[in-house]
Amino acid sequence: MSSELSHVDASGKAIMVDVSGKSESQRSASAQVCIRMSPDAREALERHQGPKGDPVQVARVAAIMAVKRTAELIPMCHPLRLSEVAVDVHLESWGAKVLVRVQALERTGVEMEALHGASVAALTLFDMLKAVDPTMQIGDLYVLEKRGGRRGHYRASD
Repeated sequence: MSSELSHVDASGKAIMVDVSGKSESQRSASAQVCIRMSPDAREALERHQGPKGDPVQVARVAAIMAVKRTAELIPMCHPLRLSEVAVDVHLESWGAKVLVRVQALERTGVEMEALHGASVAALTLFDMLKAVDPTMQIGDLYVLEKRGGRRGHYRASD
């Protein structure tokens, strides 16, 4: 295996990178995901009244829980001491965008945590509204912005 791969040792075995030599710094990342839905499902989302309760509040809690458990589910992620998780659901004519922002004072980034939170929020919205619209589509999951670390600031182009 190539010595340039950070999560593979010289013999090709998967490893978790040693970050103990890195300095702690303020890290943040935002991830976004879209969920397209029928007008009826969007109306239920807007009213905060789905068949299973308020889909927005349940999705927020699910996203926060997912962010906190990222290292348990994504094999090479480090457990992090998170300082903030914010979840926003923005209504669009075609459905909704979910934005998850994560911050931590850490030795490694929080992009995976933001992506994981956004994806679980979208899945939760699907679950909360599937009785209204079983044809919803989840897509366009990506890192919107990140700050901190060796690579510094990144913002996705619009």
